[in-house]
Amino acid sequence: MTELLNSIAKMVELGKINKDMPFPPELKGKDGASELTLKALKNGIDPKDILNNGLMPGMSRIGEKFARGEAFIPNMLIAAKAMDAAMEHIRPYFSGGEIPTRGTMILGTVKGDLHDIGKNLVKMIMTGGGWNVIDLGTDVEYKKFVNAVNDHEGSVVGISALLTTTMLNMELVAKELHLIRPKTRIFIGGAPVSQSFSDEIGADGYFRDPYSLVRHLNEEHSI
Repeated sequence: MTELLNSIAKMVELGKINKDMPFPPELKGKDGASELTLKALKNGIDPKDILNNGLMPGMSRIGEKFARGEAFIPNMLIAAKAMDAAMEHIRPYFSGGEIPTRGTMILGTVKGDLHDIGKNLVKMIMTGGGWNVIDLGTDVEYKKFVNAVNDHEGSVVGISALLTTTMLNMELVAKELHLIRPKTRIFIGGAPVSQSFSDEIGADGYFRDPYSLVRHLNEEHSI
């Protein structure tokens, strides 16, 4: 069982989605994350174990490499796609109630900003990590964040911005959310933002890479 879960983690780390994928070259024709996850299920491995001891460790490794500058956004994206392919096989266990979700995240890129690569990466990794993600898209005005939080009580909020001109809109979102839902936890990300800016606008934290955010939240919301 441990060997199979380790193999799943390795395929996620390398971004080996399935057997048909020619990348990486040394694994051409070998089972990827999708096939190995199916094999694990057929062997009776608990879907929760596949998630926590296979998929998430794989994302953890590529996330740590990214933080050290040894991997880049394309590596993170392909790893997330491998994880998502595997999640297709265990997601029914979440929706069927056999595995509880960790929580709900409201996610969006702020008003005036149309960039979505970082946001989409967070969405894939959060979903793969067992979260229900409400994706508001890009160019999201503060009222949409407020309405979404009102509709999903107890959710956390993730706000993205890639431009210095639009990161200022994060402050408005944080201010309005704290007015109506003071206990709402708000996390920010994007190239121009920092922990000091997070502190300045009253957010609950800044994460330079998506996996760091997911790991932080999953430590608080174990399943």
